[in-house]
Amino acid sequence: MESKLRDPKKIMKLSKLGSFHQSKLSFLRSFLKEFKDWKYNRDLFDLDEGGFGRAVYSFSKDRRVYSLVCFANKINDHERSDRVIATKWDAAFVLYDGIPTKKDLDRLSNDVPQQEVGRMSYKELTLSRANKSVRIFEHVVESLSNGKQPDKEKLSKVGYLYRTTAVYGSGKFGLADRFRIKNREEIYGPFRLEMMLVYLVRQFTFDQVNHIAKHKNSKGAVELDDDICKNLGIGNSTGLGMAPFIVNHPALLNNWILARETALKKIREIKKIDENDSKIFIDCLKKSLKNVTSWTTDSDFQNKKIKSLISDLYKFINFIEKEFSFEEDYAFNQIYKWIEKNLRDECIEYIVSMMMEPYDYITNPLLKSMSADEDKYFTIPTNKNVSDLRNILEDNYSDILKIDFEKKESNQNFWFISKNKEEPRLADRYLDKGSELEQPLAIARDICKLYARISNQKNSLKIGKFLIENNDLRHVVRRAFIVEKFPYAEIQDNTIGSNLMPIDMLRLKLSFFGAVKFDPRSDKWLRINMFQGAPLPKNLKKFDDYWVYNSLN
Repeated sequence: MESKLRDPKKIMKLSKLGSFHQSKLSFLRSFLKEFKDWKYNRDLFDLDEGGFGRAVYSFSKDRRVYSLVCFANKINDHERSDRVIATKWDAAFVLYDGIPTKKDLDRLSNDVPQQEVGRMSYKELTLSRANKSVRIFEHVVESLSNGKQPDKEKLSKVGYLYRTTAVYGSGKFGLADRFRIKNREEIYGPFRLEMMLVYLVRQFTFDQVNHIAKHKNSKGAVELDDDICKNLGIGNSTGLGMAPFIVNHPALLNNWILARETALKKIREIKKIDENDSKIFIDCLKKSLKNVTSWTTDSDFQNKKIKSLISDLYKFINFIEKEFSFEEDYAFNQIYKWIEKNLRDECIEYIVSMMMEPYDYITNPLLKSMSADEDKYFTIPTNKNVSDLRNILEDNYSDILKIDFEKKESNQNFWFISKNKEEPRLADRYLDKGSELEQPLAIARDICKLYARISNQKNSLKIGKFLIENNDLRHVVRRAFIVEKFPYAEIQDNTIGSNLMPIDMLRLKLSFFGAVKFDPRSDKWLRINMFQGAPLPKNLKKFDDYWVYNSLN
């Protein structure tokens, strides 16, 4: 039996993409598998009794070394902010290519805590900063210094000691450009260095609370239990700065989605399901219920999705236990057809992710396909005709072409770049000034404009000649020819309409990072957790590949 890849016109809707969950293809999980055989070390830990100072952690193998340099800073409570306009943070970090000397550390101690105001060199690969979850951090320190472990229930409601507010790479602020390192086999997967930084920051947070507690009570303090450490991650606050990425990188987006859809297709085509594989699937499914039921948020929008997920999961488990047998031919195909018919998107995509768990031999080869050398796809074939372009638009954008941009609500929003931080922002076209500074992120509107523009052109007109008179639409002409080759390259929705939920765009990207427990703080920014349940660095050589479904008991 051969199944089909799912229809991009359905999958690439924002409400669907905003229901994606982490999977074995997620970058933080593939990072751990790649680096499990590397030697981990804490090379420097020079903190004072309050936990302020510098530390260095490293991964090394053969002649390659990556070092995380940490600077823990003393700041006042009123200076602590997760907003991108903040200028001070509890800690700042940089991933260094190699082993930093004392001279390097002294140089970095001036620039890294300043983040954007500082200046990095080609030896620095990624840059980040983070703030304490103060209430939880102080509770943990106080408990440990008194000789007892912290309250697991309190910890489970937050899930981390620190949260990052940005992780930068690829040439920003003087960091190494991607071309310098892109051919290194161990970091070929997307965002692998960013994942390494976040993972090592997580270990620093545990070492820091242990250090402070020990100084508060040198005789009576205890260290944070390994099982508790394992079930804490690193939080992250993410806003609109992330959203345009998935519009601006169509070939890369296609490769991410295509890998996921290919995995699903191959799993649906398995005729006989091995008993051990079905057991892995069921075990992960049931273990994951603890994670879902401990997923808390104040967002009404997200709470509705969580409730629907829990309800549908119990409905699905009941179906599996009472009405279904894995002895059927093409059992996962039968499962998929059932969930499509009976469940909602949040749970459908959750189960799609879960279906990958038993199948390393399917997912591992796909990891190599999730990067993209995008430059080579951005050349417009100027020798093609307007008829070729029209066919592409009608075949790949049929739903978008139905949107009526004469309606006010279809043009409600516009994207712009903030003057202070040069970060993407969203504004109401009818209430806010600045629409003349609009960024070219309204792809649906511009596709419709392009289709209207070519409607009165001769079919035989060459694209090159068309662009001489229509240069304002060059960006969407280019996109159309990209989508011709990459069917999952385009969001099939209106990114400026009144119904836009920007957090759907954020969640899509974060699901591929491997984030869990999405916690929207508005429709424009959210908090997440990364590496919750992950093995500690000292346990990487032997770890449970299904760690993501662990939860505080």
